[in-house]
Amino acid sequence: MSKNVDQAYRLAAERYQEHGVDTESALARLGSIPVSLHCWQGDDVRGFEQFGGELGGGLAATGNYPGAARTPDELRADATRALSLIPGRHRFNLHAFYGEFGGRKVDRDEIGPQHFAGWIDWAKSLGIGLDFNPTCFSHPNAADNATLSHADAGIRAFWVRHGIACRKIAEAMGRAVGKPCVTNFWIPDGMKDTPVDRKGPRERLIEALDAVFKDPIDPAFNLDSVEGKLFGIGVESYTVGSHEFYLAYALTRKILFTLDTGHYHPTETITDKLSSVLSFLPEILLHVSRGVRWDSDHVVVLNDDLEAIGQELVRGDYLARTHIGLDYFDASINRVAAWTIGVRNMQKALLKAMLEPIGQLRAAEQSGDYTGRLALLEETKTLPFGAVWDRYCEVSGVPVGEAWLADVRQYERDVLSLRT
Repeated sequence: MSKNVDQAYRLAAERYQEHGVDTESALARLGSIPVSLHCWQGDDVRGFEQFGGELGGGLAATGNYPGAARTPDELRADATRALSLIPGRHRFNLHAFYGEFGGRKVDRDEIGPQHFAGWIDWAKSLGIGLDFNPTCFSHPNAADNATLSHADAGIRAFWVRHGIACRKIAEAMGRAVGKPCVTNFWIPDGMKDTPVDRKGPRERLIEALDAVFKDPIDPAFNLDSVEGKLFGIGVESYTVGSHEFYLAYALTRKILFTLDTGHYHPTETITDKLSSVLSFLPEILLHVSRGVRWDSDHVVVLNDDLEAIGQELVRGDYLARTHIGLDYFDASINRVAAWTIGVRNMQKALLKAMLEPIGQLRAAEQSGDYTGRLALLEETKTLPFGAVWDRYCEVSGVPVGEAWLADVRQYERDVLSLRT
């Protein structure tokens, strides 16, 4: 162990102990929290099928940084490198069009677990869990910004079959890796201009979703979740699957609800939504992104919003009930670095919250000493959190501080730069 890291940690641990905080307990707790890395950061949401269309669906990956993964093997290699730079053991989140189809055109309603055998074997070799998503975009049957809510019964039936197929794949993944697979349903359905009929698409969506979820799956293998959104490109005026729609659906159907940090008004944070939703739902899926002016899915940084999310999850004791995954796609920077930065920042936010002198803060609040609460909250901001984080990285066998960047640079020279 580095002498400097050890010395700094010992001093930091003593400082936190003065506030009644056990840093070793915080590190052990952090080590039990996985974060799900999203496959689409590695290749700019292109996928590997031979059948599809433009990205669309309110989605856009901007930038042309060299080295994007072109094959499943390349994507797995890139993700493996990122995981080697991140402390702890995590998960990997796949979209349905990232299967391995052997050069054949396999349509979305025909996919099965056999197309993800390579991903399952890879996850088992690393001892990580897998998550899954139906892909309801980049397809001719999604060209009208309508899928499960489409007015055409045939198109709706196609996407219902796709959803059913995805749940079966997720079940196979969960069974194989021994950890539940969270299957997240997000669809791009909506309209660019104000609709006359808001009711009809939502009625059709309810009927279609009920058909997708009709057959129960053991939650030991698969957990279903539904994700709302405020708007996207091409659906600025009306989103069928809004926040209110999916929250009500999740409550009545007893499935998970997905909160995505980039799917609300630019001035709105989800921090307050966590305790509100978890007062009624047993579990949620949390997608962590960073919207800039709109849902632009920037790489997660350690800002006030992220720290507030970490605080709410820890203060409310919600971590065991929250499945955390990242959701952004930045093609303007090194993609392995984008994963590494995002996960490490999510972990930092959680660790900072775990190191709060919560006993003192709660005592001040419960006694009505709001002056003391504010003063302590502010003083807590300058406690030596960084030394504790460095300790966690070192004992986890990953680079400390910015040293991970040298590894990414070397990987870029040796591997990524050779891709054309």
